[in-house]
Amino acid sequence: MVEKVIQLKAYCNEYPWGKQGSHSLAARLASKTPGTDFKIDENKPYAEMWFGTYPELPAYVLSTGGKLQDFIDKHPDELVGQSVLQKFGKDLPYLPKILSIAKALPLQLHPNKNLASKLHARDPSNFTDPNHKPEIAIALTDFEAFCGFKPLAEIEQLMKLDPLKHFLPSQMSKFDDQALKHVAKAMLEASEKEVKQVEEGLSELPTSAFGKHTNIPELLPRLQGQYGDTDPGSLVALITMNFLTLKPGEALHIPADGIHAYLAGDIVECMARSNNVLNTGFCPRADRNNIDTFVSCLTFTPHDAGEALLPTKSYKDGKHTQVYAPAMSEFNMLRTELPSGQTEALAPIGGPSVLICLSGSGELRVEGKRHELKEGYIYFVGQGTGIEFSAKEDLQVYTTYVD
Repeated sequence: MVEKVIQLKAYCNEYPWGKQGSHSLAARLASKTPGTDFKIDENKPYAEMWFGTYPELPAYVLSTGGKLQDFIDKHPDELVGQSVLQKFGKDLPYLPKILSIAKALPLQLHPNKNLASKLHARDPSNFTDPNHKPEIAIALTDFEAFCGFKPLAEIEQLMKLDPLKHFLPSQMSKFDDQALKHVAKAMLEASEKEVKQVEEGLSELPTSAFGKHTNIPELLPRLQGQYGDTDPGSLVALITMNFLTLKPGEALHIPADGIHAYLAGDIVECMARSNNVLNTGFCPRADRNNIDTFVSCLTFTPHDAGEALLPTKSYKDGKHTQVYAPAMSEFNMLRTELPSGQTEALAPIGGPSVLICLSGSGELRVEGKRHELKEGYIYFVGQGTGIEFSAKEDLQVYTTYVD
C-alpha cells in the first residue's frame, strides 16, 4: 500500500532582492526543515524557499532523499488521482513558495500559454517550460506591491504633469488602454538620461501635484536608493501601477500577463507550474527582456487596486480554515490558524496537496498515524486523504491543493 503522507525537505535560493541572513523568513524556515542541513549565512540575501516539484529547486522526500516528483511518478493513480491526471498529467500543476523581500523584484509579467509555448520552443534555456504562470501572493507580514494598472482616469491625470507629458501619444482622441500601452512602452524605452531628467522633474513638484497619489514622491527616493535614478521601472510602477499595502492574511491575484513588482515583506506565494518571466525594470539593463514582446502581451486586468485583491472564504466545515480560490484551475490554497488545544479536521481532497507549517507546533493526523508539525515542517498528502490538525501551540499551516 502506498504511503499517502510524505514528509518533505526543501531549500532556499539567493537573489539580491532577498532579505539578509536570518531576517529572511524563507531562510529561517529552510533552516528548520528536517534533513536539509541548511545553515544561514548572515551575509547572504535569501529570497525564496520552493516546496513543489519544479526541477529548478524541487522538494525531496525526507526519508529517502529522492525527488518528490519521482515518488509521485511511481504511484500516480494513488497519489494524484485520475481526474487530475487527465487534466494536468503526473507533474504537480502548482508551485508553492515562501518569499522574503527586502527590495523591489524586477518589474515583470508572466507570458500566457500561447506565448510561453513559443518562447520555450525558441529559447528553452531562458524559458524553461511552455506553461503560463498566474499566481497568488498571501501576506505573512506587512507586504507592499505594485500590481496591475491604476484606473485610466487617474493615470491620465498624472500624465498631465509637465515632466510626463512627452510620453503621451502625439495624436490621442482619448486616454484608453492603447494610449496606456504607448505610455508604458515609451517609458521603458527611455534613455537613462531621459529617465533621470524626468525623475528630477517629478522630485521638484509639490506633493499636492500628485493628487490622491501622495505615495509617488514618498516612494521615488526609496526606489532610487535601490536601483538608481535611471531605471525606467520606477516611472512605470509609480505613475501607471497600483501600489498596495497588505496586512497578514490579505492576498493578491496576478493573472497571466498581469504586470507586477513586489516591493517588501514576507509572503507565501503559489503559481501554476512554471518559471517563465519577462523582466523590463528594477534590474540591470542586460537582464531586461525585449520591450516589444513585453508590451505586446500586456493585459489590463486588474485596472484598479480593489480588483487585484483576492478575498477569502470559510473552507467547507473548517472552523479555523480559510480558502483562497483564484479564477484558475491549477490550485487553491488554505490557511489554517488553529488555537492551542484545538483540532481541525479537513475532508478528503480530490487531488494532491502540499502543506507547510509556518508557526506553532502540533500534529498532523492521518488514518490513525500521527506526524509531527513544527515551524518549517512540510508534507505532501496524496489525493482522497482526510487530515486532521491538532495544535499544541497556536498553529499556522498553509496547504496548496488541486481538486
